[in-house]
Amino acid sequence: MSIPYSASGAVPLSTPRGQDDRGPRITRIETFATPLIGFVRVTTADGAQGWGQVSTYNSDITAQILHRQVAPWALGRGVDALEDVIAEIPLREHKYPGTYLCRAMAGLDTAIWDLRGKQAGKPVAALLGGSAGKIRAYASSMRRDITPEAEAARLIGLRDAHGFDAFKVRVGAECGQDRDEWPGRTEAIIPAIRRALGDDAALLVDGNSGFSPKRAIAVGHLLQDHGYVHFEEPCPYWELEQTAEVSAALSMDVAGGEQDWDLQNWRRMIALKSVDIVQPDVLY
Repeated sequence: MSIPYSASGAVPLSTPRGQDDRGPRITRIETFATPLIGFVRVTTADGAQGWGQVSTYNSDITAQILHRQVAPWALGRGVDALEDVIAEIPLREHKYPGTYLCRAMAGLDTAIWDLRGKQAGKPVAALLGGSAGKIRAYASSMRRDITPEAEAARLIGLRDAHGFDAFKVRVGAECGQDRDEWPGRTEAIIPAIRRALGDDAALLVDGNSGFSPKRAIAVGHLLQDHGYVHFEEPCPYWELEQTAEVSAALSMDVAGGEQDWDLQNWRRMIALKSVDIVQPDVLY
């Protein structure tokens, strides 16, 4: 069920805050959300609109947070003040840090950037100093309840139908504390996927915080023996020192950061050399 909701509670324009904002003022913020996905529409005083998206999963809850704890600080502000507003919201809502606030802020942020792109007649990538172009994609499995043979057949079908040349599979069990989805699955699926897809395929795995350092290192050596190039979130993502131990022991790239929402934590992640690839999810 979609839930349109226009937020109220704008900061009064007569207050010092917001007086120097430039650009059209934000007059309306609406969300259209289900538990799986949520979209945000921002309207300005001149009738311009931009569309954004809050993070997926529990998006209906995130939409409520946007209206309660994000929109009141954005309504009445000029669209050119977006960066100031985004920096201010965590301070105004300092008792509620965490992923839900950031998931909600993402809806405002992406909607304003969409509006800016429309006003400038340019892709948002160009406004950010980049350029729109092709991005290499990989076929990913979101499942662990699948045998190595069935997973291999599924990925081959995606390769043949869509031309994928990179693939990611799940190993271990999600936050599994060294348990596997069933005994021996990890050791079976790693070589099975390589055999099925051949030497030219780029192969990646996601551990989803499933292993201790000792177990992750053992799995990592098996991955290296079969030419895998990317080991995502081998240890509990909040245990950066554990992931750093794995990174130091392996020659393959270790990735992480998907679950994190705090820039300070990403800085610490980099300083500890916990991962080779920092992969923040921009909607988290």
